[in-house]
Amino acid sequence: MSFFDALTRAEEAGLDLVEIAPQSVPPVCKILDFGRYKYQAQKKAAEARKNQKVVEIKEIKVRPNIDDHDYGVKLRQSRTFIEEGDKVKVTLRFRGREMAHQDLGYQLLDRVKADMQDIAKVESDAKFEGKQMIMILTGR
Repeated sequence: MSFFDALTRAEEAGLDLVEIAPQSVPPVCKILDFGRYKYQAQKKAAEARKNQKVVEIKEIKVRPNIDDHDYGVKLRQSRTFIEEGDKVKVTLRFRGREMAHQDLGYQLLDRVKADMQDIAKVESDAKFEGKQMIMILTGR
């Protein structure tokens, strides 16, 4: 149908002629109430935003010479965070002479990685930032 015929039909019906697919040949148009169309699109976008989960980064702070029980508590907490859909940032802070034993830090983060491998994968491997090592885990 020609553009002018479609436009006169739309005006007779009291509606708008809306171009749906401008890149196709010939362009596809619809006769509809544009205000209502915009309102429905806005409602659909708001519903999609409402159902969307924002991924947060939760931080777990540990020290190189952490006790086994404390390690278990931190591990359980990080499992909870990952099961809720969040990312976990494991921060290993060194103080004073602990900087001389960075290998203990790598061993601890490898232990965390091994204990969490069933529900998490490593997004960013262990790296140094100042006096702390950081590793980020995310759900599978």
